[in-house]
Amino acid sequence: MILPLDHLVINSHFALDDSAKLFADLGFHLTPRGYHSLGSINHLIMFEHHYLELIGLPDQREPLRRELLESPVGIDGLVFATTDAAQTENTLRQSGFAVQPVQHFSREVVSAQASGEARFSTMRLQAGSFSAGRVYFCQHHTPEWVWRDEWLQPGRIKSLIVVAKEVVATAQQYARLGQTDLLHVISPAEWHQEYGVLLPLATERESWFAAIQISGRDLTLVSQVAAAIGLPHEQRTGQLRVAIPALHMVLEFTDD
Repeated sequence: MILPLDHLVINSHFALDDSAKLFADLGFHLTPRGYHSLGSINHLIMFEHHYLELIGLPDQREPLRRELLESPVGIDGLVFATTDAAQTENTLRQSGFAVQPVQHFSREVVSAQASGEARFSTMRLQAGSFSAGRVYFCQHHTPEWVWRDEWLQPGRIKSLIVVAKEVVATAQQYARLGQTDLLHVISPAEWHQEYGVLLPLATERESWFAAIQISGRDLTLVSQVAAAIGLPHEQRTGQLRVAIPALHMVLEFTDD
């Protein structure tokens, strides 16, 4: 099974406004705040075929998405695209994965002078199936209310770096889901060598989503912003790494 990326989720708990401002400062165009029927709030950073989702919780009122509150702040969701969530559930169940029932939800969308409803069906693996974070599949019933021309921006998500204590076993676990060239699994020692100056890792988890590589940005402008707002960063030829300590992650920008 081929696993096309749908989106990556960055969890902010109750600090979504702070995360949204930071990503906007770094030059990303964010969608207006969305309100899920499940009780969460979000902003999206839309690319042509996939997106980043900044997600959070509005306050302590119910309904409160416990799965978000119980997940760590930072990159906590890897979401693949599916055209049939129910069929994906059957396929993965038959392959021996522990899965949750398909979940249906929606959010209202306002775009320019138009308004509508974005509707989704998601198929989630059981919590803890992958120690790095939540892994699930998303079926878009109304993609026209997600991919709006006014929100699209240059670039794409090139890779997600997963740090794992057991590199080979972790890579094999993801390979059981299907084929993807998105994931790059490295050891804590490799992270320390490549990224440790920017963001030392301090976790006892078996694995974690640690960095996102994104193409198509103006590295000089991003570097200037990172310096102005005090984010640790390092520039090399054709590459800029920016640490976001509040979200325990690194954004790695490339100019291709």
